[in-house]
Amino acid sequence: MELKTIIVEDEANSREILRNYLSKYCNGIQLLGEASNIEEGQKLIQQHKPDLVFLDVEMPFGNAFDLLDKLPDRTFETVFVTAYNQYAMDALNSHAAYYLMKPINIDELIKAVEYVKEIKEKENALEGQVLEAKTSKTEGKITLPQQDGFQVLDVNDIFFCKADDNYTEIYLEHKKILVSKTLKYFEDALAAYAFARIHKSYLVHVGKVIKYKRGKGGSVVLTNGKELSVSASKKATLLSYFQ
Repeated sequence: MELKTIIVEDEANSREILRNYLSKYCNGIQLLGEASNIEEGQKLIQQHKPDLVFLDVEMPFGNAFDLLDKLPDRTFETVFVTAYNQYAMDALNSHAAYYLMKPINIDELIKAVEYVKEIKEKENALEGQVLEAKTSKTEGKITLPQQDGFQVLDVNDIFFCKADDNYTEIYLEHKKILVSKTLKYFEDALAAYAFARIHKSYLVHVGKVIKYKRGKGGSVVLTNGKELSVSASKKATLLSYFQ
């Protein structure tokens, strides 16, 4: 596939180097435009709806994170390119696909492009399709502690689990069960089965997922019609469960 790509970088020399590297060493890049500041970058992104944005951190009249804040519903992947390593944690928190240090290492640039391409190919293939999980291990039972004892539940009856402070809501097809355990407890308890943590609030049975909808993180639709948000940091993990 070709990645529709935009470069947002205030230094002309840096834009030229990145442009040349992408052209010479990276297959499948369709460069749609370049911007030298946040305002230009925002306009280009909104106009072209790219798959990938190479984004410098420090720019005139703001920084990369200011630009991302202006695009809360973004669907593109971001590769930060910067001379400042102190922004690595902020980039991680902004769900960057990759973080490149200047001067750009060609091998790292190729890895960044291939990583984004892998994400986008899987995302495009799964969007709107009826999904079938690669893993099918759902046969088993789990015990749910309750005030008067415990309840035994078939793992395959669970659609998803939702965090509620120190409690967890277990959603079955026609009812939910409130349990005085954290979501992390159930994430560990169900680790051997086909369950994926897709959000800080959700643990989903991937066998119940039938559709993926694209977005910053996107969302999944379950067989019962329920739609759940996917956080951007968990998207790659979710997509890895499917063909």
